[in-house]
Amino acid sequence: MPESHPARKSPILPAIVALAAAVALIAALAGVFSGDDEADRSVGSPTDSQRSSTSDDSLARRQVDDPMAKGEADAPVVLIAYSDFQCPFCGKWARDTAPALEEQYVTDGTLRIEWRDFPYLGPESATAALAGRAAAAQGAFWEFHDAMYADQLPPNSGNLNQEYVEGIADELGLDVQQFRSDMKSQTTEQLVDADFQEGQELGITGTPSFLINGVPVIGAQPTEVFEDLIEEADAG
Repeated sequence: MPESHPARKSPILPAIVALAAAVALIAALAGVFSGDDEADRSVGSPTDSQRSSTSDDSLARRQVDDPMAKGEADAPVVLIAYSDFQCPFCGKWARDTAPALEEQYVTDGTLRIEWRDFPYLGPESATAALAGRAAAAQGAFWEFHDAMYADQLPPNSGNLNQEYVEGIADELGLDVQQFRSDMKSQTTEQLVDADFQEGQELGITGTPSFLINGVPVIGAQPTEVFEDLIEEADAG
């Protein structure tokens, strides 16, 4: 990502009021997400008032054949995950919690998981986000996602570079030349920026941050927290 995006360099990102139609939702979420800039330190269980004030999935895209989503487009529950490939707590969630939720709820049609890029930890996060999009263009986003988190590099190690992500693409059997071209595409950059801006407008300052039918969950909380909220949203 070009260095002309200074917002990427700071972990503290301001909440911005967006479109008038989304003001009520954004205001409700900003009060929840705008706490500590390390998402893993925050309490994950929402209060009853937070549940009632944000219990919708209006930010869910529900695009059929979205390569960065898992589950049916019309699933009753949508979990939106704002994530950074460098974030160790995103890795923990991806390795420990996501597989259990997929087995239990995605396979039976209850849950849809939608990824959002939130590359707030610096240029290496931006490189990884662009690479994820390039993998998605070849239908291999989740394979790339799993490979990145399976043997995750420490944040800002200096090793998460073009050579590194192209190595993963090659291991996955992707067309590396096309992968490289897609990473450099203005469209790819715009897609990453759109996700990142969406998260900032909600007041998100750290990852992982989630919405489950609009109910916020901050950090890599125990699997039971997600199970309870998914079942509650499904029942509601």
